[in-house]
Amino acid sequence: MAADHLPIVETPEAKLATLTWRSEADTEAFARALAAAPELRDAFIALHGDLGAGKTTFVRHLLRALGIAGRIKSPTYAVVEPHEAPDGLLIFHFDFYRFSDPREWEDAGFRDIFAGPGLKLAEWPDNAAGRLPRADLTLRIDTMTDDTRTVNLRAGTPRGQALLAAAAA
Repeated sequence: MAADHLPIVETPEAKLATLTWRSEADTEAFARALAAAPELRDAFIALHGDLGAGKTTFVRHLLRALGIAGRIKSPTYAVVEPHEAPDGLLIFHFDFYRFSDPREWEDAGFRDIFAGPGLKLAEWPDNAAGRLPRADLTLRIDTMTDDTRTVNLRAGTPRGQALLAAAAA
């Protein structure tokens, strides 16, 4: 996979990398590499991309790599789907696509979830802007005309930089 992306470029505020996912196997390989990083345990990963770009597919591969068995469904209507990995890791998969009521943030306890332990994965995070903490790692998944995916990664914190280094290795 290392040959499929540009070198990591440092900027004052973040580390950046670009990957090309030529197939779902590339998505799975990236998810497995990320799952092996110890820094993932309490990370917040923001996922951007159009409908059908592969955000939920990436999350499914990541959850499988973390040991989640059974059906993994998109939280489009529920907003959040909680999971617990075999090693006790709490995982919260958010989909803010339909999120529109700021009161729901407080009423649903999302502030407490983001303040607590566990991995948080958020699709459509812009719909909850102003409420979410800074993402440790941001993935922007774009579909190309040849059905490959270009994935721009941005590490927004030291934890994110460690995740980026682990996943891009």
